[in-house]
Amino acid sequence: MEVCVNSTKLLNLNQNTRLFVPRNSISHSLKNPILQFNSNVQKRPLNYPLNQRSCFSRQIRSLQRPISSRIKAAPASSATSGSETDKLPADIMVTETQEPNSRVRLSVEVPAAVGEDCYKRVLKEFMKQAKIPGFRPGKIPESILLNYVGEESVQKATVESILKRTLPHAMSTVTGRALRDSVRIITKFSDMEKSYSSLSSLSYDVIVDVAPEVKWISENGYKSMKIVVEIDHDIEAEKACEQEIKRRHKSLGTLKIVTDRGLQVGDLAVLDISATTIDQDESKVQKVPAAESKGFQFDTEDDDKVLPGFLDSIIGIRQGETKSFPYVFPETWQQENLRGVEAQFTVECKELFYRDLPELNDSIADKLFPGCTDLNQVKESLLQKCQEMEQAAKDQATDTAILDQLCKMVEIDIPQSLFEEQGRQLYGARLLEIQANVKLNEQQLATLSSPKAVNEFLENQRENIINLIKQNLAVGDIFKRENLQFSTEELVKEVQNSVAEFKRHKQEYDEERVREQVQDVLEGAKVLEWLKEHADIQYVTR
Repeated sequence: MEVCVNSTKLLNLNQNTRLFVPRNSISHSLKNPILQFNSNVQKRPLNYPLNQRSCFSRQIRSLQRPISSRIKAAPASSATSGSETDKLPADIMVTETQEPNSRVRLSVEVPAAVGEDCYKRVLKEFMKQAKIPGFRPGKIPESILLNYVGEESVQKATVESILKRTLPHAMSTVTGRALRDSVRIITKFSDMEKSYSSLSSLSYDVIVDVAPEVKWISENGYKSMKIVVEIDHDIEAEKACEQEIKRRHKSLGTLKIVTDRGLQVGDLAVLDISATTIDQDESKVQKVPAAESKGFQFDTEDDDKVLPGFLDSIIGIRQGETKSFPYVFPETWQQENLRGVEAQFTVECKELFYRDLPELNDSIADKLFPGCTDLNQVKESLLQKCQEMEQAAKDQATDTAILDQLCKMVEIDIPQSLFEEQGRQLYGARLLEIQANVKLNEQQLATLSSPKAVNEFLENQRENIINLIKQNLAVGDIFKRENLQFSTEELVKEVQNSVAEFKRHKQEYDEERVREQVQDVLEGAKVLEWLKEHADIQYVTR
């Protein structure tokens, strides 16, 4: 089975994923969507080192509990909020029923003997606390006590005592399988009160999510994966190096106003752009909102990043001049509703500049790359950086392809609680990212954090969230199947680095969760390393 993946696709893993990979450092987006024919190949300065370990630490920074900490065996007591297992005077009966989404229903039958014992304990506790004139604590007759505190209060307390004592026993049947924090008593409390008051016995139902089973469509299919990884030609080191030198050279130039001619290649123009659909019935003509742009700064040397043929249509335009021309959106256009649409574009040139560039020779080498004395050194230094970035992009594309392939190779009945937790953590990571880029006020943050906003995100991102969980569980299963290991030294070192990162940013952290997260990262790295060694990987240039 083969899968073809674009190297510029970013693996959108949140802080809870097992593997973190560096983002493609030569991509960013233009301001106007209509002028982004291929926004993923935009370049930005190569002015920082690529560090895999620092990427790990940054991803771990806003850590929450990883998925693996929920699916690892949890004792019955921890699954029931810390209640201790108390010896009962009689055995309870528990019937287990499998339900969809890796969920188990436990039907619990509590005999009268247990209810009577709980009733006596509740009375004893009430006697210790009650202060009734004329009676010493603990020596109050039952009838007097019931009149004082009320039979209903005693009954409620008895039912609560029964639940507290019997639930750990009921949960013992799913010890090692139950997901933490997923236990819910679904029988109404009022129904349990009625049952106890009339029969002196009690029955209730519990729903609990259990660790999902990873079922491989082909049992050992992951051992012989065939993957085709498509690499974008713009990340080739040689070409990227040439483009970066050109970009840095351009940054040293001075923009000067063009006064005696029209637009030509090499110029930078400030444009106002609008477009309407073409229709014989003028009443049906509509604006194309995605094409609206005021003050768009268009570098004519970046014409491969806008609509094909856009530059040819406005070449020669002068400052203050307006050009109108028909245009048919290509069938490959990213916005489906615009593919094949005939439109009339109107472009007004507000300003027009040319670059007055210094001569590209050894004299400006240090400005192109600090520390270099000639152009050869500049090229060598930039080429080394571009090669690192090319390899990083290649590794990321490979990792993405492998993880995408794993999703297709497993069948997992994902529990709803696991889906919701992963989705909420992913949404929380997005909010942190937004907050870091745009300072949100309290009202905006409250709106984005509302249950409605979160639920909409969960629904819209359902497929992505499910795939992310599948990736985590598949990777964990392979780690166990193949008996992969990492050294204690690696774990300790990464935990120390992560804790230091928290302290440096003066952020609170839970060291146990940091340790679990780092362990997941190391497991993921080992699994991907193993899969790469055993996979048939073919790289092609797009």
